[in-house]
Amino acid sequence: MSKDKIILGIDPGTTIMGFGIIKVVNKKMEFIQLNELNLKKYDDHYLKLKLIFERTVELIDTHHPDEIAIEAPFFGKNVQSMLKLGRAQGVAMAAGLSREIPITEYSPKKIKMAITGNGNASKEQVAKMLQTLLSLKTLPKNFDATDGLAAAVCHFFNAGRITVGKNYSGWSAFVKQNENRVKK
Repeated sequence: MSKDKIILGIDPGTTIMGFGIIKVVNKKMEFIQLNELNLKKYDDHYLKLKLIFERTVELIDTHHPDEIAIEAPFFGKNVQSMLKLGRAQGVAMAAGLSREIPITEYSPKKIKMAITGNGNASKEQVAKMLQTLLSLKTLPKNFDATDGLAAAVCHFFNAGRITVGKNYSGWSAFVKQNENRVKK
């Protein structure tokens, strides 16, 4: 008997956090939602982090995902932007961990590879493939929402595989796997 499950995918960001939610029924994906949290109007970085945490908790409490897939930060423009991205990812992860939901991280390349078969695919190519896979009528203007949805679909495609990225099932698992990052 196969258990239905809901997967929340998150593309963390301090300007825009994209997210997508799918339901897996009888080993088939069903689209639930895709959207973004727009943080452009806020100047205070800590307020943005608070809003990311609150929105993630709200999504969890509304949709009751069984698992969370999150895009891992990549080194892009500079160290400062990567630090901010890492913080955004961290508070989204903390929201999931506070509700004891297992979290898996995927690199942007792994997500693109899972969706399109090409780890260097453009955001447009990923969005178009998601539109086809999930029979979406329209696509959002920004690709942050489709990037979040792509993380969820990537997780679906990787279900049952042993090496899918970093996996955290709660605070104790996170601490155990990151002892070098935790002060004693």
